[in-house]
Amino acid sequence: MRCIVTGGAGFLGSHLCESLLARGHDVCVVDDLFRGRKANMEDCKGMPDFHFVLGDCANIEKMEKAEEKLNGVDVIYHLAAINGTRYFNERPDLVINVNVRTTDAVVKFASDRGARLVFTSSPEAYGIQNVMPLEENAEGICPSPHNHLRHSYGASKYLGEILVQFAVREKDLDGRIIRPFNGYGPRLKGGEHGQVSSIFLEQCHEGKNITLHGDGAQTRCFTWYSDLIDGIVSLGELDEGVDGTSLKGCSFNIGSNEEISMLELAQIALKVSDAESEITTGDGHPGDTLRRVPDTTAAEAALGWYSKVGIEEGMLRCWEWMLAE
Repeated sequence: MRCIVTGGAGFLGSHLCESLLARGHDVCVVDDLFRGRKANMEDCKGMPDFHFVLGDCANIEKMEKAEEKLNGVDVIYHLAAINGTRYFNERPDLVINVNVRTTDAVVKFASDRGARLVFTSSPEAYGIQNVMPLEENAEGICPSPHNHLRHSYGASKYLGEILVQFAVREKDLDGRIIRPFNGYGPRLKGGEHGQVSSIFLEQCHEGKNITLHGDGAQTRCFTWYSDLIDGIVSLGELDEGVDGTSLKGCSFNIGSNEEISMLELAQIALKVSDAESEITTGDGHPGDTLRRVPDTTAAEAALGWYSKVGIEEGMLRCWEWMLAE
């Protein structure tokens, strides 16, 4: 298949490209490198079936250029977005503008071409939830923006899902939605605008104390990157579910069912790194979600998808990769 991957120079996007190429597909990345890195695509460079277009996927000319390089397009994997919790509060205008604008453009492009679209949404689209595990059709709840702006990202993903579903109903788009839960692995950004698993390991590597937000009681289900990629690839490749169901207009949660607290994650980081860092506490981001657990029943039935790699094994692999880098 001829595949366009928006955001293909990012963490998940670059791993997705490698998987698609290994499976014999032609791939063209469209990425403006705001958060992505050319180095992430190093293993793809030079492969005859790989192409790269530098630019914003909201620019129709960039998407047309990618289509031209592939001599057509069969599937679009849309991952381009502004992520990173600090951005949600500091630059909600940028988060909303980029995420909604790019998704709107890509949905229209896919509809016009008759291409299949896999939209990578997020569990943040659910907003705040008190009932776990999160089912695919759970109703989202967002607090007042008077309190904080964290849900700029989740709201943008929610609106993205609306755009996809509208095109499915009104333009006959073969659109599918997938919500990865807390992916981690090699190439995941750390630093102040990065994700927590990489932040903790970086702090261990640099001999700094691990800083928890609050008491660290917040829980997540961290999912190894290759497990997520398996689900994303399958959703783009399958004409129908492995159980015979239609995938058009469907949404799927993919995530580990191994729920751990941020304090436990910090303790795992110390264990795999053998670091002498201490665990300290500090102020967290406003509106931090206290608990998030996915219901993956639908993905298991329709995609044959299961999470395989446990958090301690995955964190050890990340640490070994960080040392090698």
